[in-house]
Amino acid sequence: MNQQWPEGPNADPDAARERYNADMRASRRAARNLFRVEMPVAHMGLALAIIVSLLAGAAWSPRTGVIIAGGFAALFVLALAVVLLVGNRGRNAVRAAYKFTFGWAEWL
Repeated sequence: MNQQWPEGPNADPDAARERYNADMRASRRAARNLFRVEMPVAHMGLALAIIVSLLAGAAWSPRTGVIIAGGFAALFVLALAVVLLVGNRGRNAVRAAYKFTFGWAEWL
C-alpha cells in the first residue's frame, strides 16, 4: 500500500510529528473549553440536585430522595478519587470534583 503524504514522497518525520502535536494540542484545547465550568454553575447544579432529591422524596418516598442524593454523593467521591489519583491535592482536588459532579447545570 502506497501512502500519499502532504509533504511528498520524501516526507519529513519531524514535520509530520509537529503537525500531529499541533493537532492534538488544538483538540485538547477544544475539549477543555467544552468542559470548562465556573463555580456558580456548579452551585446551581448542586441546588438543582438537592431540589430534585427533596421533590422525589416528597412525591414517592424518602428512600427515593436518599437514593438520588446518594448517587450524587457517590459520583462526587468517585470524581474526587480520580482527581487525587491524577495528582491534584487539597482544595484544587475538591473543586475539580465538585465542578465535575455538578457542572452539568451548564447544559440546562
